[in-house]
Amino acid sequence: MSYTIPAQTRIGHVHLKVADLDRALAFYCDLLGFTLTQMYGKDAAFISAGGYHHHIGLNTWYSKNAPPAPVRSAGLFHTAILYPERKDLAVVFQRLHEAGYPLTGASDHGVSEALYLNDPDQNGVELYWDRPRDQWPVNDEGGLDMFTRPLNLESLLRELQQ
Repeated sequence: MSYTIPAQTRIGHVHLKVADLDRALAFYCDLLGFTLTQMYGKDAAFISAGGYHHHIGLNTWYSKNAPPAPVRSAGLFHTAILYPERKDLAVVFQRLHEAGYPLTGASDHGVSEALYLNDPDQNGVELYWDRPRDQWPVNDEGGLDMFTRPLNLESLLRELQQ
């Protein structure tokens, strides 16, 4: 039988293995601005945006003091964090820039604009905002026509002046 997942379905949260919980909390909370909602013993933490129970779980259950996973292995490519407005993406970009935190990329995908970086455990992180649907690029047949072009970071920062 054919089945299509309901359109209202969302990805609820991601749970990441980290080597050092305090270091991970400093990145996700102090730099990116998530809020700690609960510690689960001394080996796990739950963090969120806006008071949700958790968007990200962090744990050291199998990874305490372990090296990062090899890049050329199966596993999570990146966690994507969706910001509500372009200005919100500009704010986090400015925070990263001021902290000297390195990006691994910055792309305009037509449907979205994204910043790419690695957390301290080398887990990939995408920070992005979606353009309104009526601005998404379409091909001649009316289908979605995503692309990858360099993101204009100066234009992004101009959002902070508005």
